[in-house]
Amino acid sequence: MQKSSKIYVAGHKGLVGSALTRALRAREYNNLILKTREELDLIDQKAVADFFAEEKPEYVFLAAAKVGGIMANNAYPADFIYQNLVIETNVIHEAFKNSVKKLLFLGSSCIYPKNCPQPIKEEYLLSGELEPTNKPYAVAKIAGIVACQSYNRQHGTNFISAMPTNLYGPNDNFDLESSHVLPALIRKFADAKKEGKDEAVLWGSGAPKREFLHVDDLADACVFLINNYNSADTINIGTGEEVSIKELAETIKNITGFGGKIVWDSAKPDGTMRKLLDVSRIHQLGWRHKTELEDGIAATYQWFINNKAN
Repeated sequence: MQKSSKIYVAGHKGLVGSALTRALRAREYNNLILKTREELDLIDQKAVADFFAEEKPEYVFLAAAKVGGIMANNAYPADFIYQNLVIETNVIHEAFKNSVKKLLFLGSSCIYPKNCPQPIKEEYLLSGELEPTNKPYAVAKIAGIVACQSYNRQHGTNFISAMPTNLYGPNDNFDLESSHVLPALIRKFADAKKEGKDEAVLWGSGAPKREFLHVDDLADACVFLINNYNSADTINIGTGEEVSIKELAETIKNITGFGGKIVWDSAKPDGTMRKLLDVSRIHQLGWRHKTELEDGIAATYQWFINNKAN
């Protein structure tokens, strides 16, 4: 990818897309095509076809998606499967039709079976049952991976797929109805502190373990992969390190300065007990994460206070 290459970041306003835009600009890739949802509805097939025909991007980062936590996935399964299938189908097909040099499709670690051996290797995909709470989203993302592989096989395209672990950072979704666990905890403790509460009630038992990657590290990995990876095989992006939700909650409680106690509502679902990615493939290529979890959470909390707290 040249500094002057025409690069389309799909979903540039979201958590991942905004980080990708920062990463590309920091590396002096300034010929970026950025469209808001109002300017380009990726669910509209004709609009996407017209956009690609007119703009002719050379490289595409497909970061646009409908995303959410356990509650959102449970409440809106049809929205999750429909919107994600349509977005990725429209973008991948038009990238092929308009001779895009390379496309990076971003999946999610939830594509892997619920009871995977740990850490999760890329080849475990489609080897077992999915976690029921996010099955529609996972199926859509798996379809995107298979679409990329299918276009490569039939048409000789260079479409690659990367599977990030749980992400967090600036521009995250802190809405308690639809957010993932880490931003939800930041919001809960920040609200409890502001309201002077003596306890914060959290979902589940706190026992599950999760891996977390700062979104700026993901963006760094994506730019690295678009320049260094050309296999149709999916590749995991993560830290290779995990923490229990209980430990995560204590860390966030300390960072936010909430002085009350934590109460666990074990009637609420825990989700998968472990979801640690095997990142040996990307490590062998020469990429590793840079942001340690506590530092990343502190920076994200500061971003939340500056941008979202009111």
